[in-house]
Amino acid sequence: MSCALNKDVIQPDPVIVTQLGQSVSLTCFSRSHFIRVSWFKQTVGEKPLLMASSYFHTKNSFYSNNFNKDFTETKRLSVKSGVDSCNLTISKTESGDSATYYCGAMVESELKFGEGTVLIVKGNIRCNSMSVLQQPLSESVQPGDSVILNCTINTETCAGEHSVYWFRHGSGEYHPGIIYTHGDRNDQCEKSPEAGHSCVYNLLKRNLSLSDAGTYYCAVSSCGDIVFGNGTKLDIDHKNHKCLSPWRPSVYSGIYFLVDDVQSCAMECVSILIRRGIPQIKYIYLVLD
Repeated sequence: MSCALNKDVIQPDPVIVTQLGQSVSLTCFSRSHFIRVSWFKQTVGEKPLLMASSYFHTKNSFYSNNFNKDFTETKRLSVKSGVDSCNLTISKTESGDSATYYCGAMVESELKFGEGTVLIVKGNIRCNSMSVLQQPLSESVQPGDSVILNCTINTETCAGEHSVYWFRHGSGEYHPGIIYTHGDRNDQCEKSPEAGHSCVYNLLKRNLSLSDAGTYYCAVSSCGDIVFGNGTKLDIDHKNHKCLSPWRPSVYSGIYFLVDDVQSCAMECVSILIRRGIPQIKYIYLVLD
């Protein structure tokens, strides 16, 4: 048996924000028939905990639920299964329900996981003085570069523990996806009479590619509330990224390419050769500019 993060298991809601005491349903379904489905709960900074497992006897037959010892099937917590779906319902949400929930399904002898659903339970206490500032508002980089995104939290009250989430919303994507969380800690915070309570969190992205482009949002959950930053738009400028067409055929059955990034251009160079129908080439010379 193996396990993997796979598109066969789909959790369509990356983030769900609900009010304290409300009911919420976390959805999980599969493109393939599964035999066993398990729900896991992971609080920020903690290990994932197995909540419950559902067993399907046949595709349309009755199923059975087994809840782990730390969780009990009650009117507040239940699992409902359908045809190739298995949803976790939490009624009368509590503050301790805020966590990331993962659905894992046994599909063809392989344990496959969804990408997770972040549940944020908002309380009745408002933290009106809290603000989230992101810098810079936009950043343009080259493929292969690194970038640091900044998130500053300013608040005069509610200076207790808080959780910080980073989301990326790519072009053409319907939902933003969570990419990183900072735990419930204050080791990056300072307090002064002039600035009040201030916390700075940085997100480092290395070896950027075109798939990293999008708008990155910083969100802070504190005092039973959640506040989003204004976002930082990250553009990957590939127009100036040189991986040019062949410019000098060689008598040694080779072709020269002018490049400035060997790793990202090598495959593109081979692709150019194939598209141009030159399969006899024995060597590709990558000339650094």
